Amino acid sequence: MNKLITFLLVILIVFFTACSSRGTRVYNAHKYSAPKHYSSDRNDHSSVMDKKTYSHPTMRPYVIRGKKYYPNVVSVGDEFKGRASWYGPDFHGKHTSNGEIYNMYDMTAAHKTLPMNTIVKVTNQSNGKSTVVRINDRGPFVGTRIIDLSKSAASKINMIATGTAPVRLEILGFYTKGKKNIPTKKELKESPQVAPEGNFALQIASFTKIDGAIKTQELHDNTDGYKTIIKDMENQQGRIFKVWIKGFKSEHEARDYKAQGHFKNAFIVRED
Repeated sequence: MNKLITFLLVILIVFFTACSSRGTRVYNAHKYSAPKHYSSDRNDHSSVMDKKTYSHPTMRPYVIRGKKYYPNVVSVGDEFKGRASWYGPDFHGKHTSNGEIYNMYDMTAAHKTLPMNTIVKVTNQSNGKSTVVRINDRGPFVGTRIIDLSKSAASKINMIATGTAPVRLEILGFYTKGKKNIPTKKELKESPQVAPEGNFALQIASFTKIDGAIKTQELHDNTDGYKTIIKDMENQQGRIFKVWIKGFKSEHEARDYKAQGHFKNAFIVRED
């Protein structure tokens, strides 16, 4: 009888222990190597993307919450502005979009369209502090945020407490695992070139006064990685300033973006 009671007690302990831990993920520090840091020294990374990156699955268009995103090729020196956020414990130990295990102590970040392994300098425009991160995940998919920093990266620019911050991003290069990559002239010549943009654009507004066009251009420039320009034209009524979004690689991409409904009464135009 005592043996039966002991057996039942063991079963109950195992059962309640399992129930108490259900849905909880334990992350052990020994699973991670020392946190990885990246330098702003451009000798530490390549100025051209690795050839394999161009055809990698993470460069294909994808849809999140009904919105389609187009990962795009960028060049060293390109700059973008927007708001940064950060993510930490809730994602620590889970897979990133490129298959890595997210470590909130590494100097990494998520971006909606930048190629994986892009090295980016992030400057907090509120305090001037900057840090360097490597893109290894997709996101953030909230409002106008353009980059999601790891906890350590966010700490470097003092934005943990505020949660978000206005930032400037500068493309420094592309990380090549295991070695420094200073491309030779031959490598630069043979590297894949950025595909030329199509001649399709999206007209989002037109004004008879330049002030309205400038405000609209500044408001929407670099939205989702596209450029916004002002076209100074003449019609029967006189001078008119049209605001176009450019950067689509095809008419299909431009129509996909228009269909998302961000701009009322927008329409596709073709530039000669």
